[in-house]
Amino acid sequence: MAPRKNAAKRTARKSEPAKKASPSRRGKKVSPAAAIEAARAAWSGNLRLALVSLPVKVFPATKTGARIQFHQVHEPSGKRIRYQKIVPGIGPVDTDEIVKGFELEKGRYVLLQPEEIDDLKLETKRTLDLVQFVHHSEIDPLWFDRPYYVVPDDELAEEGYRVIRDALRNAGKIGIGQFVMRGREHIATLKPCGDGLLLETLRFADEIRSAAPFFSRMDEEEPDKELLSLADELIERKSAPFRPDDFRDSYTEALRDLIDAKAKNKKPVEVDEEEPGGGAQVIDLVEALKKSVKQGADKSSPRGKRSTQKRKTG
Repeated sequence: MAPRKNAAKRTARKSEPAKKASPSRRGKKVSPAAAIEAARAAWSGNLRLALVSLPVKVFPATKTGARIQFHQVHEPSGKRIRYQKIVPGIGPVDTDEIVKGFELEKGRYVLLQPEEIDDLKLETKRTLDLVQFVHHSEIDPLWFDRPYYVVPDDELAEEGYRVIRDALRNAGKIGIGQFVMRGREHIATLKPCGDGLLLETLRFADEIRSAAPFFSRMDEEEPDKELLSLADELIERKSAPFRPDDFRDSYTEALRDLIDAKAKNKKPVEVDEEEPGGGAQVIDLVEALKKSVKQGADKSSPRGKRSTQKRKTG
């Protein structure tokens, strides 16, 4: 009897998804960009290859949420530590009183007003032109900065998107172009990534240090052949496909276990989250010194001494 019941259950399960196959649901197609509404696009514009142009959105491929972040708490009072912008001898200052300064030499600065810097920011160019193509191996990993996922912004762009993706894959090459994101110009590469495209920003030439000074002590003497053979054998023995899940952040895991254990065995501390008010009290140094001198004078006066002696004899 049991097998028949199981068969009946399987039949029932097969008939259940009938709702999902309704014409209204099947006919409504959602673009890839709309499917990830929760993510915030870092850039949106057009990806262009010669006369082919298609709207895309670019999303960060990395996240920092997996890392544990701490806040600083003043243990005696249970209040959050806050930071203020303070000028020595003046105290806290308003943000609109702060400008950027470039230090020419010790103690000498060139000051720049916010509007002067804003005038230099490039107009957000809404197009990433692919102007060159190279083999991936031609660019040293040192030049790569940040990865981003590129997705078509609407259904009409999907066909052109697939054409560019597959053409790059067939050629075994990556595209290179420049675009403006958040007021700054970036060099970027574009390459296939699974079913989609991956954009990676590159560093500019003046952002990379020369390796020569760091390796100058390494002479060209040939290594011992026997040692080299053993190293070759060890590398061959330990060669395997890269699986990211095989590598774990043991420190973060141990830290999370410690937090969970303390939260379970000890009541969490209530922390005062109030924001700082009008700023810390500005101390008048001269007035404070006068008070200190006066207090010292009172203690050393004859009257002060007599009252102290009375307390002792009493």
